[in-house]
Amino acid sequence: MPLMTRLSRTLLCAALAFASSVPVQAADEPAYGAELEGFAYPYPVQRFAFTSQGVKLQMAYMDVKPAKPNGRAVVLMHGKNFCGATWEGTIKELSGAGYRVVAPDQVGFCKSTKPQHYQYSFQQLAANTRALLEAIGVKEAIVMGHSTGGMLAVRYGLLYPELSQQLVLVNPIGLEDWKALGVPSLGVDKWHERELQTTAERIRNYEKSTYYVNTWKPEYEPWVQMLAGMYRGPGKQLVAWNSALLYDMIYTQPVVYEFPLLKMPVLLMIGLKDTTAIGKDAAPEALRPKLGNYPELAKRTAQSIPKATLVSFPEMGHAPQMQDPVQFHRALLKGLVR
Repeated sequence: MPLMTRLSRTLLCAALAFASSVPVQAADEPAYGAELEGFAYPYPVQRFAFTSQGVKLQMAYMDVKPAKPNGRAVVLMHGKNFCGATWEGTIKELSGAGYRVVAPDQVGFCKSTKPQHYQYSFQQLAANTRALLEAIGVKEAIVMGHSTGGMLAVRYGLLYPELSQQLVLVNPIGLEDWKALGVPSLGVDKWHERELQTTAERIRNYEKSTYYVNTWKPEYEPWVQMLAGMYRGPGKQLVAWNSALLYDMIYTQPVVYEFPLLKMPVLLMIGLKDTTAIGKDAAPEALRPKLGNYPELAKRTAQSIPKATLVSFPEMGHAPQMQDPVQFHRALLKGLVR
């Protein structure tokens, strides 16, 4: 065999072997930047630049003004595995009803800065949000938080009671103190190791069982890819590190003991099939069934908040606003203070 022919075949075989060893990025498995670059939001995204803890940061946010304003504003606080974009349906309903809607991504999440070093606290995130609202001219507002955003909304209400017309808590976590109940501390390093193992399959399986009561619809998939895409991109390490810091914040900073101090009306909107509890899988096996009992937690929380109104959804999970938007938004608009 001529030398060039043998060489060509060798090079071709080597190229094929290399190609077979390199994972192929499927079209439906996108990779996004550390600040979710490449993922489109449903409304224009603006940036609020500020300095916190000696670091220059920015918060991405959507500020949606209604065609027919009713003079009131709603601030939306997303959950740990969510972004401002996941409020898409709620923004549409609220703005259609005349509310100005502000939906920020908190520092460490989604399209906002993920700093190398930051001391995360719910107080700090609430202060960041207050600074954003002051910058865009929003004073008093209804503050609506989902999941971890519910913990943040409570802290915001405790810090700024005179500026919080109402709290709306949608399947908030932190209705119990996992640490006090016996869930072991994982610590930031262990959380980081776990976060580096994040895949779309893991996200999808968790969301199917916890958010949507073992059901699945195609419209849920973009939110899976939104999260998983950041772990496929070049900023994976930074995304995972900030996520670990945030999980540690959630675990170590309970708000449940301060519910009786809330002065404003509080609308609790709870899908009773929810079972969310941070670190449940690391808890002793005998303890796990006792955690995240939302039918019991909903009642207990409503009793501990002075001006609480409980709206429950017996057949819904952790994300009722996404599982049954029509039923959820009908109840939301009915329950908002006038």
